[in-house]
Amino acid sequence: MTNQIILDHNQIQHIIKRIAYQIYETFVDDKKIILAGIKENGFILATKIKEQLDQISTLEVELCEIIINKKKPIDEVKTSMAPSTYKNQAIVLVDDVLNTGSTLIYAVKHFLEHDIKKCKTAVLINRNHKMYPIKADFKGLSLSTSKNEHVQVAFKNNENAAYLS
Repeated sequence: MTNQIILDHNQIQHIIKRIAYQIYETFVDDKKIILAGIKENGFILATKIKEQLDQISTLEVELCEIIINKKKPIDEVKTSMAPSTYKNQAIVLVDDVLNTGSTLIYAVKHFLEHDIKKCKTAVLINRNHKMYPIKADFKGLSLSTSKNEHVQVAFKNNENAAYLS
């Protein structure tokens, strides 16, 4: 099976910048937000969004890594921050691909147990195969695919790309 590029490096950079502006517009009245990225690609994407937000806004942006078992998201969700850190804070959950929604819904559940101020979601690619009532508030690309197709995002040095196989 061959890999077809669906987003190249420049397109991903443009999407990251656009998502950063959308986040800033949404949270302009907040002094601080937490970008909580799902381990690996979600956290890398959150880091890239933070870099853009640091350039365009006065928001204090903290990064948080969410450790979740994507195959069994009902297992315990852990974060790189103490839960008391995000109490009464605005959270943006970040992942590279929104497929069924299970990873994000269980991450949202974790944060809701800790009395947060508000929660939004940001994804690079929304695949539209949701099994849970979660949506991407900020998204780069909506992609209708078959369930047999696989979307993979590669963040390698300065050459980012998204592939469909």
